[in-house]
Amino acid sequence: MKNLTTAALVCVLLTICSGADWRQFRGPDYANSTTGKLPAEFDSTAGIAWTAELPGRGLSGPIVVGDRIFVTSCTGINQDRLHVLCFDTATGTQLWHRQFWATGLTMTHPKTNTAAPTPASDGERIYALFSTNDVFCLDLDGNLIWLRGLAEQYPNASNSLGLASSPTLVDNTLVVQLETDSESVAVGLDSQRGHTRWQQPRPKQASWTTPTVVQRPNGNQLIALQSATGMTALDPASGQIVWEYAQRCASQPSTASNGSVTFVPSDGLVALRDNGTSPEPEVLWKNNKLAPSTPSPLLRGDRLYVVNKSVLKCGNAIDGELLWQMRLDGTNFTSSPVAAGNYIYVFEESGKATVVEDGGSEGRIVGGGNLNETILCTPAIANNALFVRSDQHLFKISAQ
Repeated sequence: MKNLTTAALVCVLLTICSGADWRQFRGPDYANSTTGKLPAEFDSTAGIAWTAELPGRGLSGPIVVGDRIFVTSCTGINQDRLHVLCFDTATGTQLWHRQFWATGLTMTHPKTNTAAPTPASDGERIYALFSTNDVFCLDLDGNLIWLRGLAEQYPNASNSLGLASSPTLVDNTLVVQLETDSESVAVGLDSQRGHTRWQQPRPKQASWTTPTVVQRPNGNQLIALQSATGMTALDPASGQIVWEYAQRCASQPSTASNGSVTFVPSDGLVALRDNGTSPEPEVLWKNNKLAPSTPSPLLRGDRLYVVNKSVLKCGNAIDGELLWQMRLDGTNFTSSPVAAGNYIYVFEESGKATVVEDGGSEGRIVGGGNLNETILCTPAIANNALFVRSDQHLFKISAQ
């Protein structure tokens, strides 16, 4: 039975597919990984196809839909001017720029800001959430379709550090996770019109994790919510709880998933699978040596990668075995690692990137670069290019 379970997990891990777009935080399949060929080295004179100026700060990652890239920013002394921008992926030309006033609280930790959540897209619309709990739905040309100021309905769902959970789309439901010490709730919004379909109370503990789509054995999708007290999987249409994992989980790095197997940051990393009948998921393995710090795990084929402080670790996604680890150049890492082909890109907060190739039994540094600006976001990969944003600029890194 164990061999059968292992074989099934191998098949799932090896059949992950990646599209050309990068429509959400951590890209296709919530894994931080895609196919494509990117340069191993880049600097101000080589490897950077273009640089576009941004109006203000943001921790949000860029997303890519077709030949357009979207990013959010905030400006103003109080961080109350909210920006959504669109650029041409080929040239870096700004196609449109929309601005809104915040309706919720704008207080954040100095390191972060109100443009912390990464937008999401269904390929036809852009859903931009800000730490102020304002949600804006626009079409790809920047026309406003609807907006919601969730602070009006949930006035205490905020804190002095700021929120960072990104919105997640499941069919026609946009899931927003607001978790603080004073008020916590998960809300399912109708993605077409913006009204509330359901709401689910959450533990009153601060969490900055992003909802993740997981699959049931019958192929139906659930939305998994990670918090400090555990993980809860909901029916995205109704908000009803389907299963719960009631063990401590991390409150910053978010879950990675291949669909049917969920890799949850906790005291280490734990692999969970829904068996279709139990109110609790099956625990496939645990390993406290694979604990990430702030960056979310990277899933690439049958391997997992985590960054803990300045150490990159590689684990076997099938059984949780630690395969190798290596020290990175740098001390502060907030950006989650991403992968294209066999290259893993890890950005330090100073803007310095390390490019690592997985050699099987060890990781090898094969290149890198330095953007010389603060990098806190998770990059996007699409159309054989790496898109990275700082507080001042949006960069396209490409071999072409």
